[in-house]
Amino acid sequence: MTDGSADNLASGASYAAAGVDIDAGERAVELFAPHAKRATRPEVLGGLGGFAGLFSLKGDYREPVLAASSDGVGTKLVIAQAMGKHDTVGRDLVAMVVDDLVVCGAEPLFLQDYIAVGKVIPEMVADIVKGIADGCVDAGCALLGGETAEHPGVMEDGHYDISATGVGVVEADSILGPDRVRAGDVVIAMGSSGLHSNGYSLARKVLLEWGHMDLEGHVEEFGRSLGEELLEPTRIYAKDCLALAAESEVRTFAHVTGGGLADNLGRVLPAGLVAELERSTWTPAPIFSLIAQRGRVERAEMERTFNMGVGMVAIVSPEDTDRAQAILTARHVDNWVLGSIKAGEPGAPGSAVLSGDHPRF
Repeated sequence: MTDGSADNLASGASYAAAGVDIDAGERAVELFAPHAKRATRPEVLGGLGGFAGLFSLKGDYREPVLAASSDGVGTKLVIAQAMGKHDTVGRDLVAMVVDDLVVCGAEPLFLQDYIAVGKVIPEMVADIVKGIADGCVDAGCALLGGETAEHPGVMEDGHYDISATGVGVVEADSILGPDRVRAGDVVIAMGSSGLHSNGYSLARKVLLEWGHMDLEGHVEEFGRSLGEELLEPTRIYAKDCLALAAESEVRTFAHVTGGGLADNLGRVLPAGLVAELERSTWTPAPIFSLIAQRGRVERAEMERTFNMGVGMVAIVSPEDTDRAQAILTARHVDNWVLGSIKAGEPGAPGSAVLSGDHPRF
């Protein structure tokens, strides 16, 4: 019995014939190595090519606690692939990981990435790693290593997914969190750079599938194309948050990602306390109103899907509010008082509520 397989094997089987090009993988490493080498710290031991990245935990730590976080970029990658622009989504990846780490006060030390591709296109992979390295430099952490895996038959050529795990360190007695929050504390918002890396499945459905908008088309409200707006990199707050925690009385932070402002803020509040927030204190960027209007998306759905213009939140002591805002302003971080912490029902889970309306939204 024959099915023609013998003919296909006439010249011998190979990994490349099966869809995995080792030579292309090696070329990709050659291209991205200079970028990866930029993202380092003095504690990094050795160089690229090892089976494991080595990091020496130097410093005068009294009781160091390691913190770890893993994340990806989600369907924002679809926009990057459609636009053929791959040098910014790596920054998004770093932001999603390191800004989770700093919520507890941890300094990001290093990050390891994982890039899965349908086919290794060396230049594309190098662009992705360039973005990751740029993000690591901005966050002050090292790109300690990673993996690029070719998945023929599983992913289409030109398609990819990326994820990363980051590790940070914080002194045990400096860990930020719900146990530090008190009634009367002040909630300070830090402005986002746009959608960041959440809600893109809804954004794509509304703007591209239903609205038939062109990614290359100029949008007057943005002053640039829709694709450029959607690919605006996620702001990295890591160094700003660490500076704020070092120079003022920060109780905790909340990174506003999937689930929106109220859900993520509620995660860092103790039982019996409520964060009362006022929408009138800020106006969401035009991208949010465009999605809401084009998709007739209800406000509650918008607020639990998108960051709505608030990328990070700091809860600070009332006495340090002015100082905290001055620190953020000096670091060129858009910030404002968003609300305050109030006593709620005893024993009830910590929560956040928004009231009022956004101006011009």
